[in-house]
Amino acid sequence: MRQESWRPEAIDTKVPSVARMYDYFLGGEDNYQSDREACEQLLEQVPSTKVLAVNNRRFLRRAVRMLAAEHGIRQFIDHGSGLPTQDNVHQVAQAVDPASTVVYVDNDPIVLAHGRALLEENDRTAVIQADMRDTEGIFGHPETTRLIDFSRPVAALFVSVLHCIPDEDDPAALVRRVAERLAPGSFLVVCQLVSDRPEIREFVTAFMAEATGGHWGRVREEHEVAAYFTGLEILEPGLVEVSTWRPDSDLAPVQPSDEWLEWGGVARLP
Repeated sequence: MRQESWRPEAIDTKVPSVARMYDYFLGGEDNYQSDREACEQLLEQVPSTKVLAVNNRRFLRRAVRMLAAEHGIRQFIDHGSGLPTQDNVHQVAQAVDPASTVVYVDNDPIVLAHGRALLEENDRTAVIQADMRDTEGIFGHPETTRLIDFSRPVAALFVSVLHCIPDEDDPAALVRRVAERLAPGSFLVVCQLVSDRPEIREFVTAFMAEATGGHWGRVREEHEVAAYFTGLEILEPGLVEVSTWRPDSDLAPVQPSDEWLEWGGVARLP
């Protein structure tokens, strides 16, 4: 585990964060005891959670690689990016074209600290600390305007983050607000946690809201996520459980249970 004595300012290590819990599930070291304990408690009730996190990360890589290699996208904004791990968005995109630019957005100060350290020598990539709901602030941020040309297509990523947005902040409206700012031919990559089991939705929503001090939204249903894509051209294979979205091979791992799922897909703006 990481050294507990290393703590950037403004981090309350006693309150779990979604970014650090996700890091723990992915086998990372940038998490604290509170994060690890919350993850283990969650696994007791929803044991497929770790595999779900791994499959979600693989979906992110496949979607970015596809957009860069098949659709020529060279600009990415990753909302709620979380902590740096292996095969980050910029690494996948820049493997296709080193000129690709990426802006990572997260409100966790540890993401900012670690991200900036990782990217010190990569002037095509930036990490900004912001609330993903602040579209105006994100799009107007100096690092965003330095790296993103909004007259050209952009891929806006909302991968496993919209369940952190409460209903009163209207995640569907957030997606529409971002889409309205993007050039024709841009793309959205969107997925979030869903379950068709009310007891799972209620347990996880209540658990995460309490564990994170209210920094949580809601586990939703598939039809609610489908509403994020209204009016957009959804790429094949449509909206699906993400481990089945364009798998690298027939041997690629799939989600082992249906307790809850990461569900979504990729859409092109008209």
